[in-house]
Amino acid sequence: MKIGTLSDLHIDRNDEFSGLDLERTLAEMVIEKGIECLLIAGDISNHYETTHAFIKRVEQLSGVPVLFVPGNHDYWARDHTITDTNALNQFFNDQSYSLVGKPKLIDENWAIVGTPGWYDYGYGNSEKYDVAAFEKKQYGFASWNDRHYIDWGKTDQQVSQDMLDQLYRDLKSVENRNIILMTHVATHPEFVMPLPHRIYNYANAFLGARSYEMVYTDFPTIKYSIMGHVHFRKTVKDKKRTYITACVGNHKHWKIKDFRTQINKSLVCFTIN
Repeated sequence: MKIGTLSDLHIDRNDEFSGLDLERTLAEMVIEKGIECLLIAGDISNHYETTHAFIKRVEQLSGVPVLFVPGNHDYWARDHTITDTNALNQFFNDQSYSLVGKPKLIDENWAIVGTPGWYDYGYGNSEKYDVAAFEKKQYGFASWNDRHYIDWGKTDQQVSQDMLDQLYRDLKSVENRNIILMTHVATHPEFVMPLPHRIYNYANAFLGARSYEMVYTDFPTIKYSIMGHVHFRKTVKDKKRTYITACVGNHKHWKIKDFRTQINKSLVCFTIN
């Protein structure tokens, strides 16, 4: 089976640079590349209904199943009235494309497991900032926008742990198979900024979850780990597995201001047997 993966399409920010039907553009590329299953690791848009409609239309146009875990932007309550992030999380978990609580069994040898994951501040510089400082999500005059548009009703660290607990249950259920793991947040130190760094001493806290690194030790059958969120493209291989970020990212960082070009540059494909 040929699998393709992308993340961080941010279609409501990037569509002005495309002049294209974005769903059709992606669907055509999926067909052209012979992809049989498309994995999207979060941040399609800033509105849950836009994200949902995008996924369903790509599936319809391509005839290929899409599997998805939400990113923080998909949870944002900026342009609608649902302010309880738990309700939005339940909406996504109830969809056929969700992996949370229902790993996708490819065959007797392979399964796909996923969670959005949530940042636990573990990649921030704890020598310079304590938990209370990270919880403020405020750095000088700049703020991490989840502060304004996300409300779990609990701490980020508790959300992160709850999602990790669910991930362990899902991984345990398929640990006899080779596993493709998909998260939105970074779960490996190679996919956050090296410290010390003037800005990322603080900002790294919101890029990933250091506590999730333990899954690689506890579940050696994880062969691929797909992440999003960090807005760069990178593949790292070691003796045990391949780690991938395939972020389309924000048009502000594109050298070529064209959505099709950036999709083509970002899309990573691999084949499992």
